Amino acid sequence: MQNTLKFVNHKIEENSLQMTYNPAENSGNIIYNLSLIKSEDLETAIQIFKDTFSAGLCVSDRVLFAEEGTKFENYKVPKGHTGICTLCSLILDSILYQKGVPVNPIGGGLVEVERLVPRRFTAMIQYEYTTIDPITVMISQGNTSVMDVIRGGNGTITANIRECHMESETAVLEVLEDLNAAGFSGVLDVGVPNSSLLGVPVTPNYQGIAMIGGTNPIAAFKETGRWAEVQSMKGLMDISILDYLDDY
Repeated sequence: MQNTLKFVNHKIEENSLQMTYNPAENSGNIIYNLSLIKSEDLETAIQIFKDTFSAGLCVSDRVLFAEEGTKFENYKVPKGHTGICTLCSLILDSILYQKGVPVNPIGGGLVEVERLVPRRFTAMIQYEYTTIDPITVMISQGNTSVMDVIRGGNGTITANIRECHMESETAVLEVLEDLNAAGFSGVLDVGVPNSSLLGVPVTPNYQGIAMIGGTNPIAAFKETGRWAEVQSMKGLMDISILDYLDDY
């Protein structure tokens, strides 16, 4: 059977139809990212993840460090490596879809941060034009400086943006409040209707919502010169499988 290439916006829509996560109950399956590191670097990775979360650059403190041999659907963590599962920020898009909110995932890229304040997207790839997650591309090219933001408040992080119809603003804010109550801390900025957000224009009668990239911690890890492989939107898993950073 021949595999069909799927653009990222279609992958987001597919995941949205399958995800069952309910932030109010903090239960159900979520979209996760899977990163791979060498097991010898595990302690360093845990500390960097904690530092990234403390700096407010993580989607959530929910994470799973999986030892070699652990299976995720049709994937098995290879010998000598550790798998790291994190929440994907596109969970927001999925919940909005399920609530019947008109949402258009625009794209992902790099956001310039000054004194811990997001200023503008400096690079972006639109979802409808790529079959590879844009943030994965940015990280693989070494274009981030997440560690600089952690240490000094200035640098470049990964983020993504979507737009929702302005008439859905109340429903959107309710979803964001539910996510925040569940420990989902990835909201970067919410725009006003008919105005660009972080330099990205939105459709008339829509407003933008920018989210922190779920793989910012692994981007910071790679910035130290250590090896890592990133697979964004790897699949779906029950959130109960994930632990908290404080558990490590």
